[in-house]
Amino acid sequence: MSKKCYRFFCGLLNTQEKWLNKMSEKGYRLVRTGKLLYEFEKCKPDEVTYCVEFIGEKSKESSIDYANFLEDMGYKVFFKNINLNYSVGKVRWRPWAERGGRIATNTTTFNREILIVEKANDGKPFELHTSYDDKEKYYRNLRNPWLFLLLMFALFAVTKQSIIFGIFALVSVIPGSIYQIQIMKIRKEAKTQEW
Repeated sequence: MSKKCYRFFCGLLNTQEKWLNKMSEKGYRLVRTGKLLYEFEKCKPDEVTYCVEFIGEKSKESSIDYANFLEDMGYKVFFKNINLNYSVGKVRWRPWAERGGRIATNTTTFNREILIVEKANDGKPFELHTSYDDKEKYYRNLRNPWLFLLLMFALFAVTKQSIIFGIFALVSVIPGSIYQIQIMKIRKEAKTQEW
């Protein structure tokens, strides 16, 4: 028996991850995703656990290689959109992305910015990034799109003298700051471990 849920997380990866893990606690396992769709099937409660990762900076080849690497490790992988629809048509410009991922189209990484990773629940915390360098790089990749939006909205606010763009710029500061704080915490932890 399947269960379909429609959710919009506004790019809040932690919220999405917590919700997926609560669904697992209730005995539902993810089987399919769509733009807003999450389809589940019944399973034993807490049988699986989920981790949600932003991969919007990767090229098509890098994201497929990474997904294949995770699947080879025994994880199940779902590509998902992040729902940041500031694009025109079926093309997105990502100046913060790696080479090959800066222009996203239907044939590359358009609406495939998130990776939902499922593993059998063994009672241990599920982390995809364990080294300090890896964690810092990941949080930089999360921060950079928000910095780009901040700069873009601030530029429009100044040139167009628009309060609306100014508000969007201020809103973009919040997630950018949250990820920057994470980066600073990781750097501090890494320095503490060096001593």
